[in-house]
Amino acid sequence: MDFTNEKVLFISLFILIIHSTETLAYAVRLSGARVKLIASALSLFNVMVIVSRLANIMQQPFTGSLIDTTPKHDALEFVKMEFRILIGSSTLGTLLGILLLPTFIAIFSRAIIHLSNNRGSVSALMKKGTNIAFLKRGIKHIHLPRWSYIKDINLSNVPKQLFFFNMVVTAVYTVGALSALYASLIVPEWRNTAIMASGLINGIATILLAIFVDPKISILADDVVNRKGNYITLKSISIMMVTSKLFGTILAQFLLVPGAYYIAWLTKFIA
Repeated sequence: MDFTNEKVLFISLFILIIHSTETLAYAVRLSGARVKLIASALSLFNVMVIVSRLANIMQQPFTGSLIDTTPKHDALEFVKMEFRILIGSSTLGTLLGILLLPTFIAIFSRAIIHLSNNRGSVSALMKKGTNIAFLKRGIKHIHLPRWSYIKDINLSNVPKQLFFFNMVVTAVYTVGALSALYASLIVPEWRNTAIMASGLINGIATILLAIFVDPKISILADDVVNRKGNYITLKSISIMMVTSKLFGTILAQFLLVPGAYYIAWLTKFIA
């Protein structure tokens, strides 16, 4: 059976964009602390979140259609393999974001300054970003991470509990919708209930990230600007967070099927 059809590859591309964008969002905070323009950095961060959410919304109907076109024979195994490819693309997207992190810190630093100079006009920034001369200067900043970039990182400053918490929440967020769709095949009589459960799961994961993870990184960025902390500590935490995100997407592979059976069990009490 062909698991890597055009539709799966198309969805995988969207998921890769989503996770690479979400990973590069950490570069915005680093850039904001670097140029001491946190509020302007937050505006750019919100733009990236919107792009990520838009890509996520666009891929969801296509992902759902994989269930509708599932072959009757051995449907669970077929869908499971397709979903594992999609989860793998989230890992590749996160890894791509990590590799591009130094490049985008440099690019975002200049973008934040331009955004501030244009009094918060995102349209003016986008117009400037499409300028040929601006693009040529941006290309010069493209480079892979070097040892010199991470050699000064002090892991003793990294809270281990935050690392594992972010990893688990990322895994749940990555696999939530896919497990719900898989559960709809396990309990076809409660199919709609199982599918709609994905919103609850992803919503809880998003809230947990917003409450327990994002504020800690934001405070560290503020400390750098207010000279209460140092940039190296912020960079150490940020690299730790994107690494835990990478491990979270790998953990999602192991949660796909157990998560689906848990949702299938839960729907019996909801319906």
